[in-house]
Amino acid sequence: MELFKRQLRDIYVDLLIHYAELNPNIVIVEADLMKALKTTLFAEKFPDRAVNVGVAEANMIGVAAGLANMGKLPFTHTFTPFATRRVFDQVTLSIAYAKLNVKMCGSDPGVMAQLNGGTHMSLEDVGLMRNLPGMTIVEPVDGVQLEQLFPQILNHPGPVYIRLLRQEFDPIYELGTQFTLGKATTIISGKDVSIFATGIMVKEALDAQKILASEGISASVINIHTIKPIDQEAIINEAKKTHAVVVAENHNIINGLGSAVAEVLSEHYPVIMERVGVMDHFGEVGKKDFLMEKFGLKAKNIVEAAHRVIAKKVK
Repeated sequence: MELFKRQLRDIYVDLLIHYAELNPNIVIVEADLMKALKTTLFAEKFPDRAVNVGVAEANMIGVAAGLANMGKLPFTHTFTPFATRRVFDQVTLSIAYAKLNVKMCGSDPGVMAQLNGGTHMSLEDVGLMRNLPGMTIVEPVDGVQLEQLFPQILNHPGPVYIRLLRQEFDPIYELGTQFTLGKATTIISGKDVSIFATGIMVKEALDAQKILASEGISASVINIHTIKPIDQEAIINEAKKTHAVVVAENHNIINGLGSAVAEVLSEHYPVIMERVGVMDHFGEVGKKDFLMEKFGLKAKNIVEAAHRVIAKKVK
């Protein structure tokens, strides 16, 4: 399928341009990384609706807040560490506290910063944004999901943080698959263990499911594309079915998806669970496969975690 031969940033910018043609209030505010996400194409199409503040990310957030106050619908773009930790106070006060309708895109999440190294490798961006009241956090897994969720993100009345893989993606869904913002998507339903995953870890979870199936273990794989607000109902229902949970994320295990799932389970239906993610480390320079191996983000790590939770659960 043609959609699957493209980079995710190409699909994203096409969607941005398409909806900007329908909605004259859509504008972009940039911090000198327009070539990285190809938003130069938007600026060429709508030169009076694109603002580049330079390498001044806090100012980018302030400008976006001002535009939102004027009734515009601003999108901000930069790498994940600069979209969150560098501008956290501005996002907190100027956008979240003010309840403004700003969409913030952080690209190259987690280990996908690759050769840009530890300074550009944000493994805490979800944790930061989860702390903000009213913030919605979305991580589309592929082009089909991005295309389906994009208009819902546009129509959502409040701040949204989009964790966007910039380049090639693993195709997960067939064209036409429907998604709802805030609702988890079950890809495979099993009875022995439930694997919740987001972003690039969905492919690893599916690979782990195949390995477990070859061992006679039936695993569910659930894509949590909306990390906040978390789909409590889906998590609780899976826990009641399998009584064993594994969470896989391209993020620090502290205050990310695993923590969000653990909060739901501890309060509503406690079961044995494990988190697969970066174990409280900073990032470093390396290619995707090397970093995923080093930080324990591979299918084999999910399989090992599944074995442990199954062994521990009450028979």
